[in-house]
Amino acid sequence: MPLVTGSAADDATVTKTRRSGGAQPPAAGSRRHGRRRSLGRHTLHGWLFSTPFLVLFGVFMLFPIVATLWMSFTDFGVRDVRQPLEAQFVGLDNYTRLFGDDTFRTALFNTAYFVVVGVPLTIVLGLLVALMLNNGIDRARTFFRVGFYAPVVTSIVAVAVVWRFVLDPSDGLIAGLATELGTKAPDFLGSETWAMPSLILLAVWRNLGTVMVLFIAGLQAIPTEVREAARLDGAGGWQELRRITVPLLRPTMLYATVITTIGYLNVFEEPFVMTQGGPGDATLTVSLNMYREGFNFFHMGYASAMAYVLFVVIMGITVLQLRLLKDNTR
Repeated sequence: MPLVTGSAADDATVTKTRRSGGAQPPAAGSRRHGRRRSLGRHTLHGWLFSTPFLVLFGVFMLFPIVATLWMSFTDFGVRDVRQPLEAQFVGLDNYTRLFGDDTFRTALFNTAYFVVVGVPLTIVLGLLVALMLNNGIDRARTFFRVGFYAPVVTSIVAVAVVWRFVLDPSDGLIAGLATELGTKAPDFLGSETWAMPSLILLAVWRNLGTVMVLFIAGLQAIPTEVREAARLDGAGGWQELRRITVPLLRPTMLYATVITTIGYLNVFEEPFVMTQGGPGDATLTVSLNMYREGFNFFHMGYASAMAYVLFVVIMGITVLQLRLLKDNTR
């Protein structure tokens, strides 16, 4: 009986399969076509599910961003609201005018002061509170966590009412304590010297909870074996904090610093509710100045240029922070 080998055997198998009516194995080309069709179907489903978000993002985010950029090169004002395309193109005049504007320079300085003082205070105090709640406090820990986080979700109007009572120079809480001590409390919100530090204190109090939660999450992610090994090697509390805790918290510290800096560069609610930028321009920030120019004086083009200058400043500082701090997280 002759032996059938190689391709002849394969042909015989295929012929036998066809005669018996059995299923034929799919060709490689049809399998690839089926995979492409399945991938295309999944891609189409993904775009369909993303369409509501894309529409909302385009209407309420992308379009205003592009429109604001166009407006920054025009003298857009209240007269152009009905027919915005007829606004006069002025090129870079709005941007060059900004750096000759004393009010804008004052607002820029106040914002820088707010950030330079407020961000380190928020980060340091947030870390200290997180350490206490993670290690030092055993009883009512949840109560203290909720208490420190409550200002984050509290309305700025309610916060303003409380802080106005605390800082009131005649009947406030601090004024009462000063009277008991035989001194007189300063007019915190009416003094050019004390107004900005008072707002910084308010902002730190409001944002402390966010930083605290981030640091608690970072502390709980540190392996207990690392701490135990350090203690077995004779490390004290300060050495453990400096050599173990802080280095392992650097990624969390980077994130907390970046988001806190971005928030403080955009500071608007505190001066708007508490001082309206006063006394004088002592608490006028870039965001509040932008609001004034755009909605009080209806200089929309000038306010748009101010917004993009602030955007560039925020981007530059964020990139700088990421480069400087990211090297220490590796």
